[in-house]
Amino acid sequence: MTASAPVLHPTVAVDDTIDDLTIEVTPTTVVLGALASRDWRPMHHDFKFATERNGVADIFLNTPNQAAWFERYITDWTGPRGRIGRMTFRMRDSVFPGDAMTFSATVTGAEVDETGCGWVDLDVTLRAVGPDRPERVCSTCSARVAVPVTADDNPWSRRGDDWRP
Repeated sequence: MTASAPVLHPTVAVDDTIDDLTIEVTPTTVVLGALASRDWRPMHHDFKFATERNGVADIFLNTPNQAAWFERYITDWTGPRGRIGRMTFRMRDSVFPGDAMTFSATVTGAEVDETGCGWVDLDVTLRAVGPDRPERVCSTCSARVAVPVTADDNPWSRRGDDWRP
């Protein structure tokens, strides 16, 4: 599915796919993500520590940095009125500088709840490939995102009993 923001619930169907997003990961991507989340652990900014002490190929993306990329991917698709209600992900492998990380997603559910909120369930996959590393699945994510049911709807205006993620 090639979507142009904003996504409206009636235009989404189970098995639709979202266009991929590919990001070239640099040392700056890794370090700034760690700093933004106040993660001072050296494996996210010190190459020698990461490779010699942790035994990995390089510094690597931390959990909050990956969460932010998942959120960006989802909300780039939904547009500004998309509101993530729930998101869980499992990290399986590391993402390193020099990798190209690619996000892809499939719609696994689409419903309107009893309050009139339109929900879309997504399975998102983060794959990465590096110059010396084969393509691999690094993380998988399940997300539930509220999207407008009509052009006048705004999930961000829902509060209290009208917000049931």
